Amino acid sequence: MSLTRETARAVRMTLVLWVLTAVLYPLLILAIGQVAFPSQANGSLIQTGETVIGSDLIGQEFLSDEYFWSRPSAITYSQGEDAAPTGLSGASNLAPSNPDLLERIEQSVSQLAAAGIQPTANLVYASGSGLDPHVAIATAQAQLNRVAQARGLSPDQIQPLIKQHTDRRFLGIFGEPGVNVLKLNLALDQL
Repeated sequence: MSLTRETARAVRMTLVLWVLTAVLYPLLILAIGQVAFPSQANGSLIQTGETVIGSDLIGQEFLSDEYFWSRPSAITYSQGEDAAPTGLSGASNLAPSNPDLLERIEQSVSQLAAAGIQPTANLVYASGSGLDPHVAIATAQAQLNRVAQARGLSPDQIQPLIKQHTDRRFLGIFGEPGVNVLKLNLALDQL
């Protein structure tokens, strides 16, 4: 066989594989996602009326005492119309002995102590992606009295909301149960 023939055959094979893997396969997966899992395929967006306020898959920062606080993040969340989208996720990549990381942790612990909250790992350490929308049940419980007092409610009025917005283990065995902070705070606003 000649070199020209072999080259033409290799180019044809590359084009066929490119069409299969870069065009047809993604279109097939997109169609399956839109039909079988439309909410998840479109970002699991949470809306109030026509306004998108977030996704139940991506964490948001809450600073007010009237809300449950989410995990700290090494990234800046893009929120509001004036916020520039960051498009980033990820950890800070700071070593455990890094002074900047230690300072941020000490600042978090001080803020929690000032608010009368027992520090938990979820309130002190960021998640690996920086986008985790969940906190542990113990973390939500640690904040319960602060939120109840700030809203003028009884902790017994808020307790059922924590249980209602707790996502269980995947298939009953994978991962840990976690409270979706955005959904919980939205439910608080509806009280």
